[in-house]
Amino acid sequence: MPIARLEGVELYYELTGPKDGLPLVLSNSLGGTLDMWDPLLPHLPEGLRVLRYDRRGHGRTSVPKPPYSMGQLVRDTEQLLDDLALGPCVFLGLSIGGMVAQGLAVKRPDLIRALILSNTAARIATADIWQERAATARAQGLGALADATMERWFTAQFRATPEFAPWREMFISTPLDGWIGCAQAIAGTDFYTTTATLRLPTLGIAGDRDGSTPPDLVRETIALIPGADFALLRPAGHLPHVEKPAEYAALIADFLTRHQLHLAKNTHCCSTGHADRGSQA
Repeated sequence: MPIARLEGVELYYELTGPKDGLPLVLSNSLGGTLDMWDPLLPHLPEGLRVLRYDRRGHGRTSVPKPPYSMGQLVRDTEQLLDDLALGPCVFLGLSIGGMVAQGLAVKRPDLIRALILSNTAARIATADIWQERAATARAQGLGALADATMERWFTAQFRATPEFAPWREMFISTPLDGWIGCAQAIAGTDFYTTTATLRLPTLGIAGDRDGSTPPDLVRETIALIPGADFALLRPAGHLPHVEKPAEYAALIADFLTRHQLHLAKNTHCCSTGHADRGSQA
């Protein structure tokens, strides 16, 4: 089992694809493990060196006692990329993973070749909201937050399918200390000023029915980065790669192609799907 022993945490990761392929890092949402990317993997272009990892307090990574800071989460990822000699990479961060992406791109621009910021923002909700959710989780467990979270994460159509149940189970199976610690990290994060200093190829992705990071919030953050692109998937919630994996992968493939990012030989792109794409200056 691949474990990176970092400062204060033993971090589980999986690295697949050709050693000479373009590195693509996939960074999960709060309450998600690296397995959340399983629906997307078959649709990605060939030739990518794909790194997935369980954030501290999640999945098969160790669970330090909270609180956690966003600086710690960024540092964990920084150390992992350095240990694996995987930079510069294309970094795809979803939700809290997108906050880590923003922080890492500012701190270590040498590690990041391009950003894909999915269903995320420079600031997500308010400190009071996160403190209230953390208090509920401490008192009643994550099950007390599950139904409201799933309504924000997925469309009603998807929640009515048999494929929905494992996602709710993934959320409630998150170690309580890990969820609370990362929630506290989100509560203390405001990257508006620093994200506005970024100058690198960036794609923002939103779901039109995302109740956690609504499209206007995502668009506002993407607009901070000159020349960044913005794409809206319909119909999709907070995890659009789950509900629309082929369309999501097509956006990634198109982004890599337009910015002439190198892929291994014999690369093919997945088929395009229904998405609205615009540019933010």
